[in-house]
Amino acid sequence: MEIVDHNLAVSPQKAAHPGDGDQSEMQSTSRHLPETDNSTNDPSSNNGASRQRLSTSDKRSNLKRKRASSSDSKTKPKVKRKKAKSSRTPRPNYTIEEGEDMLLIISNVSHSDSAWRPKRKGRKKMKKKPAKTKVQSKVTKNKKRREGGKPVRATVIVDSQSKDIDLIDQVQPQANVSHSDDDHWGQGLPVEVLVNIFQYVVQRDGAVPFLCRASRVSRLWNVAASSPSLWRSVTIGFCWIEPGKSQLPKTEMRIKDTMSWLAQNRLSQLREFSLCHWKKNVDYAIQVVSESCPHLSSLKLSHCTGVTDKAFQSLGGHCKKLESIDVQNTDVQGEGLVMFLETHGHQIRKISFSHGSKSEKLLTVISRGCCPELRSLAINTQLNTGFSQLAICIPALQIGCPKLQVFSMMNVMPRPKMIRNTPTSGPGFPMLEELCIATSSVSFFSDQDLHSLLHGSPRLRVLDLRGCSRVTPTTLFALPCQDLQCLFWGLYFNSTSVASSKKGLHLLAQKWSRTLRELDITNHAFSEEDLEVAISHLALGEGAEALRLLNLSGTKVTSQALRMLIGHAVVLDYLNLSSCRYLPRGMKKLYRGQDDIRQLLDKLE
Repeated sequence: MEIVDHNLAVSPQKAAHPGDGDQSEMQSTSRHLPETDNSTNDPSSNNGASRQRLSTSDKRSNLKRKRASSSDSKTKPKVKRKKAKSSRTPRPNYTIEEGEDMLLIISNVSHSDSAWRPKRKGRKKMKKKPAKTKVQSKVTKNKKRREGGKPVRATVIVDSQSKDIDLIDQVQPQANVSHSDDDHWGQGLPVEVLVNIFQYVVQRDGAVPFLCRASRVSRLWNVAASSPSLWRSVTIGFCWIEPGKSQLPKTEMRIKDTMSWLAQNRLSQLREFSLCHWKKNVDYAIQVVSESCPHLSSLKLSHCTGVTDKAFQSLGGHCKKLESIDVQNTDVQGEGLVMFLETHGHQIRKISFSHGSKSEKLLTVISRGCCPELRSLAINTQLNTGFSQLAICIPALQIGCPKLQVFSMMNVMPRPKMIRNTPTSGPGFPMLEELCIATSSVSFFSDQDLHSLLHGSPRLRVLDLRGCSRVTPTTLFALPCQDLQCLFWGLYFNSTSVASSKKGLHLLAQKWSRTLRELDITNHAFSEEDLEVAISHLALGEGAEALRLLNLSGTKVTSQALRMLIGHAVVLDYLNLSSCRYLPRGMKKLYRGQDDIRQLLDKLE
């Protein structure tokens, strides 16, 4: 009976986990095994079995080696050998050629390359710093404390845009401001010189936010920026919120703290103070400034809301040197300004306000003589509000303000008003130098109104009658002023439906040719002959060399008259010839600058 020992063909590991490859090996080995007898007592049979076992084990080891070598060749990637860099000889930057009696050195450097190139910086590897121990960290903290204390932060309002409020954190200037030891220029400059430098910047850009930022540079700059002489004129603006949003309580507290800190530490010599576009906390700001700034002389509130009686009460109680108040385009609530003028109007020399419900009350108080030292009175309204009228008793105003020098009513037409026990004709404004009755629409201001205002004003220098189409050249010629310098008489609306004067301009040019500097007669219907005579008076007069501005837009001026005027007006730098139908094409435009006007003269010649 034949017995085949299968344990010789399979190892213990293969027997535990048989596979397809192992079964094929078992079959191949079993085929090559010779048939032997089952006699265990025969020693020859035992030797043959042992030999067969050795041969099969050698075959298995060879198969395993082949499989291991094949698997290693698949898993190990092939290593690419780097090519050796070939050294290139540098190209010379020049070429030498032989001439007849000299050597020519010709450069080979083009615009794309250069003779010298910096070395390329390779990427530096970051070195890992060893972790600091607790003892080292304590030592570094102690060093930082010795060098300088931690700066205290405060808030300063500046002119910049943000979503919620224009409020930026600035470092409060103190004596322990940190600075580098290498800043020799900042530490060696005298404080007086630095203050003078800051003065130029403040005059151009304002004190805020420049001084707030400069105080953070170094200790020297902090001392220089803290000089009270630099804080005499301060404008704080754009403290507003978006529509539909309300200020947070923390934001309001920051604004109040900032204003109080500025008033107490910087504004001791404040002269001029302005708030622009403030929607809240206007009363608080005025109250803090008035209490800390006894030298305040000018206050301007532009496009602000929420101004109540408290603000003017604080001004009257603390600011005894206040002379100028400007509340144009500002919503003033209550009767605070009227009461302030009644009580402290004797110290006011300049007042400006917008046309509103309280305009007549303010004019009545001024006309009663509450402001005898008044020098400037300005009343305006926004251009998009349309036509506005204001009742004024001109004789009473002339009696109540005998020292008035500037009277301006921009886009507001005066309407005559009579008051009891007031004469029909007043003494005039003997010191008046500037009058503005300008409007962007049709005006009903007549010759009689102009005569009642200027019949006693021989010092008049500037006369602005833009839009006053009913005023005639005859009335202007009869005015007592002999040294008029600026006459603005343009019509900036549809003048086809309004009948304007066609003659008389030559009378005005003859009267003021010696002193006239600026002239505007836009869209007037003066004839060609009248314009030629008037321009000849201006060109041949004594003041031709001083004429600076001339607006002839929409008039019938000719090229011949222009040639004569430009030839004599040496300093003329503004000439408007747009919509002039009597001029050739290419010349009907605005000319700015003397060079541009000289080119026009070359074309005319």
